Amino acid sequence: MSGLAVSFREMFGRSKFALSAAALSLAMAAVTPAWAEQSGLAEVNAALQAGQADKALAVLQSLPPNEAGSAQAHNLRCRVLYTLERWDAAASECEQAVKLDEQNSMDHLWLGRALGEMADKASFTSAYGLAKKTRAEFEKAAELDAHNAEALADLGEFYSEAPGVVGGGTDKAAAIAAKLDHVDPVRAHELRAAIAQQNHDPGTAERELRQAITASPHPASQWMKLASFFRKYKRWDELESAIQSGMSAAERDRHSSVAFFNGASVLVKANRNPVLAQKMLQMYLAAPNGTEEAPAFEAHVWMARLKAQSGDKTGARDERAAALAMANEYKPAQELKF
Repeated sequence: MSGLAVSFREMFGRSKFALSAAALSLAMAAVTPAWAEQSGLAEVNAALQAGQADKALAVLQSLPPNEAGSAQAHNLRCRVLYTLERWDAAASECEQAVKLDEQNSMDHLWLGRALGEMADKASFTSAYGLAKKTRAEFEKAAELDAHNAEALADLGEFYSEAPGVVGGGTDKAAAIAAKLDHVDPVRAHELRAAIAQQNHDPGTAERELRQAITASPHPASQWMKLASFFRKYKRWDELESAIQSGMSAAERDRHSSVAFFNGASVLVKANRNPVLAQKMLQMYLAAPNGTEEAPAFEAHVWMARLKAQSGDKTGARDERAAALAMANEYKPAQELKF
């Protein structure tokens, strides 16, 4: 974000504020409780979670006007475009959702996420204004629902990494962590880890990340976050040990398949164990419960790159084709050359 605010894609390649699979299902129930009676919107959401971006957009396009123009439909379209990394278009759709349902915490949260991604890619001058708008949306989301752990976590992360000129500050982040203690202790530990890293205190950061593992009923993703921490400090043996622990936890927990994707991303960014990275991506793609946090088409792109690096050009082209079959407008897939 040109030095003005948090980098929203540093940890796993997608938003570092993305929902866990378990939290996502709970959040979605809170956002659109009427979906059970709206089969069209439910079909869109199912396609989104499965990584079928083109299908999700096609179903949205086919909805009757009363559904297509609803706040829920605009929110869904925003999130599909978000997975496609079309940040400006996503923000526009989320703005429409907010206008139609100003009291919806999750709509403000997703608008903040899209604006944050825009700021991450913007020029210095534009990033300043976008970062302030991002903060305002996160603050509004947290204000509207004091128990929205996702909103609190995103706001806390913003405060911890953004400079004071756009409203950041580790003191503000610490206050959010105290609120999270009562809402989501796991996220409270993760936020305190982020604050510690900003304060150049890796020892405290590691302790907080390990406490998050202990506190979590689904610790696979927390193990992968610890692995990402080790990557930053080039602690390779501990990184691979954390990856193995995360894999074991995910294999025992059907709600944690996204950890396979996250672990593979850590390995790729660390340039370590590409064979294991491929295996984890295959395990994620084979799992029945995908999530928009880690779109299947993005996993296919990672697989394509890994296969190309290993010399399997045919396999790489197949993975690219699989990604484009799900998301024809996804530029990272379009730009792959073998």
